Amino acid sequence: MKMVKSLILGSAAALVAVGGAQAADLPVKAKAVEYVKVCSLYGPGFYYIPGTDTCIKLGGYLRVDVLANTNSDNTGNTSGAGAANNRFTNGYTWRSREDLNIDTRTATEYGVVRTFFDATFSWTSDTYAGQGNGTTVYSPIGAVSAPNNANAGGVAGGTVGVYYAFIQFAGFTIGKAVSQFSAPWANYPGNNFDGLVGGGGTITGVNQFTYTAQFGNGVSLSLSAQDQSAYYQAGVNNLGAAPGALGPYGTPDYAGTISPDLVAMLRVDQAWGLFQASFAAHDNHVAYYGGTELSGHPDDKWGWAGQLALSIKNIPTGPGDTINIQGVYTNGATRYNIQDLAGSAGANTIFSGTGLAGAYQSVGFGIAPDSVFINGGSQQLITTYGMRGAYVHNWNPNWNTSIYGAWAGVSYNSTSKGYICGPAGNGVGGSFGATFGTAGLTSCNPDYSIAQIGTQTQWTPVKNLTFSADLVYTMLDQKYGGTITYPGSAGIGKPAAVYELKDQNTLLLMLRAQRNW
Repeated sequence: MKMVKSLILGSAAALVAVGGAQAADLPVKAKAVEYVKVCSLYGPGFYYIPGTDTCIKLGGYLRVDVLANTNSDNTGNTSGAGAANNRFTNGYTWRSREDLNIDTRTATEYGVVRTFFDATFSWTSDTYAGQGNGTTVYSPIGAVSAPNNANAGGVAGGTVGVYYAFIQFAGFTIGKAVSQFSAPWANYPGNNFDGLVGGGGTITGVNQFTYTAQFGNGVSLSLSAQDQSAYYQAGVNNLGAAPGALGPYGTPDYAGTISPDLVAMLRVDQAWGLFQASFAAHDNHVAYYGGTELSGHPDDKWGWAGQLALSIKNIPTGPGDTINIQGVYTNGATRYNIQDLAGSAGANTIFSGTGLAGAYQSVGFGIAPDSVFINGGSQQLITTYGMRGAYVHNWNPNWNTSIYGAWAGVSYNSTSKGYICGPAGNGVGGSFGATFGTAGLTSCNPDYSIAQIGTQTQWTPVKNLTFSADLVYTMLDQKYGGTITYPGSAGIGKPAAVYELKDQNTLLLMLRAQRNW
């Protein structure tokens, strides 16, 4: 009996084991595989994000620049070590950059919701600065941020930059995008050179809240409030209680942010080309005359800027040939003309040689703030006017050449000239003479102009791969005359000596290779 019982239990166990094995072998229903699908709603390159109705496009470029005779990429030698024109001036500057942009779009009952993000990852050679004791330090920016490692290199160590980060919905643009004031070509009517004067810029974007109304037939109107603090403040310069106490042109004395810039832009965009009219209002908001509230402050003054831009496409000289041109006028809103990447952006100090007996070298000044004031006085707004343009000719589908140029003039009113050059206009009693002396001055006038002319040729041997060469000449036409006693600058190795005041110029060559994807 015991044997029979054992046999029955063993058989049952075997049946259970076989049944389990068969159950394990039964097919299981697989999860649905979601394949990436092409989204044809918004042009080539878009795909649906799996599991959503949102389309996404990835893009960007890899760019390598080599620049001759400049300490920056790509604005020219108009200040600092580059403009010293000595052994602190770079023979070349090198940059490698990767750009990544992400574009998403979703159709809704209110229209398309779009987000756009663009970031750059750059590695740029920098420059050395003197320390006044026979030693130098590489990348002063890096030295400040990393005092225990003077060779860290704030720029040369690599940077990440956010160009654009905005949302578009129902006619609104919210976030960091190119200013509505700027022409569609921004800083580049037909060139790669960043430093053109003569119009609005912010090619790297500015925070804004914009509404754009579309009227049909290519006509649109944009109304915008945009941040002024990052790219649109040229300086509300405090000349101090005593002439020369804060230098020949004073120093910026901004209060906290109080009002954004207000921009309106009307555009007509059609097959023949484009016409655009832009207007901007800019509040100049100053802190205090002195170090505390008790010193008082000047009242705010609103400045403004106006710009007209015209593009003519497919002109008779060849298929795809284009002429782009724009003109601008500003009063107390200088950055809408001498834009944020225009060299030293209105703070030119350029050195070179001299043939004048008794002078060590020569120097030229071109400073353009939004306003200047003295203790107890009101802001005096600075006026500028300018233009830029280019003609682009396509030799064939692989080669094109452009000729481009720009010009900007800066004008101080009689009151501000009195602050800088004294009541008699000879430097006596003014901030310029108090800083540099008046014995050698033959003319004291802070007005100046900048002229630029250049040419660029591009070769595209295969789609999305372009090699370019860009050569630009910049001339500073300053109105001072005679000589000054310059106090010297340890950072760029300039000694305290007598310098001739005269016009200056600089030449820059950029070679670029770029692969878009």
